[in-house]
Amino acid sequence: MSLPQRQPSPPRAVVVPLYAAGFTTAFGAHSIAAGLGAESQDIGLNLLVLGVLLALYDVAEVFLKPVFGTLADRIGPKPVIVGGLLGFAVASLVGLWSGQPLLLAAARLGQGAAASAFSPASSASVARIAGQHTGRYFGRYGAWKGLGYAFGPLLGAAALLAGGFPLLFGALAVLALGVAAWVAAAVPRLDPLPRPRYTVADLARQLTERSFLGTTLVLAAATGSLGAAVGFLPALAARSGLGTVEAIGAVTVLALGSSIIQPRVGRLRDAGRVRDGVGMAGGLLVIAAGALVATLTPLAPGGWAAVPVYAAALLVGAGIGVATPIAFAHLADATPQERMGRTMGTAELGRELGDAGGPLLVGAVATGAGIGWGLGALAVVVGGIAALAPGLRTRA
Repeated sequence: MSLPQRQPSPPRAVVVPLYAAGFTTAFGAHSIAAGLGAESQDIGLNLLVLGVLLALYDVAEVFLKPVFGTLADRIGPKPVIVGGLLGFAVASLVGLWSGQPLLLAAARLGQGAAASAFSPASSASVARIAGQHTGRYFGRYGAWKGLGYAFGPLLGAAALLAGGFPLLFGALAVLALGVAAWVAAAVPRLDPLPRPRYTVADLARQLTERSFLGTTLVLAAATGSLGAAVGFLPALAARSGLGTVEAIGAVTVLALGSSIIQPRVGRLRDAGRVRDGVGMAGGLLVIAAGALVATLTPLAPGGWAAVPVYAAALLVGAGIGVATPIAFAHLADATPQERMGRTMGTAELGRELGDAGGPLLVGAVATGAGIGWGLGALAVVVGGIAALAPGLRTRA
């Protein structure tokens, strides 16, 4: 099955399986992470081991995403997506024997390595299939991932209550197998394109172009803000006297807000009503505003603490929902299609570094000065990165 490299409007049946692949990586990462945190004492994990298990998924992605992105350019993205999903299913089956920390570590590392394959390859496929509608389709792709972030912890908790980690890992294996079969049946084969020979100097120049470097910094800032907000907004809410349900609800508000706004922003971008530079910078400034609003939480009396927490969650989610699809669409339009996989893999490496750096920044400042100051520092850094967003919309 083949498809022309550019179509004005791809059929839904072609792109929805790619969205499902994005949902799978987000759902798998957050459901297991939340489950490990909730069940750590029951399965005998100390804080150090818990931290290692949480980090393994991202560590694998940091090292392997550029590798698999380049492989997708060489052999075509579809086999990389299907192979990655099958690998995710196999790694999840290892988690059926999750009573031992060593097997948990193996399952977590395997899932991260597999996600490193199908995540950038899926992004590259969306970019190649979307035609002139990159904003619209990356908006939908991001919305599906946002649903994975939002419902991963909730559905993971339900699976843990019903059958523990074996049920959760088993459900992830079934999900990955189902999506792999869906992609194999519905997504067209995108043949690798002729690739010119690049020197080291060419590669260095490509990676330092503003259209790539500035956009990757935007993605890193948005993802780092997501990681920091998911961890520290509930902590801030709890320290201000809100209950557990209210505190965790802020994360759901953030994720749902991001998922709802991304498709709409993508359509506006494709219609020329939002310029890339303005959209990326504006999204980051909204995130920074949300982080600043969160710093007001300790000043709110009694039950009013929920107001700044939820307002901050809504603003951060909206900012992520604006900046992320525009940034991915800008990358897709500015990248020759023969190296789309490598570009998406390297950009997602930047996202992973941001995902680690955001919580580390907030945590380091919060340790000495409190969570409010930590979120204030995040606002300053994100606001500074907004000035580096590429200013012109570029088409390959």
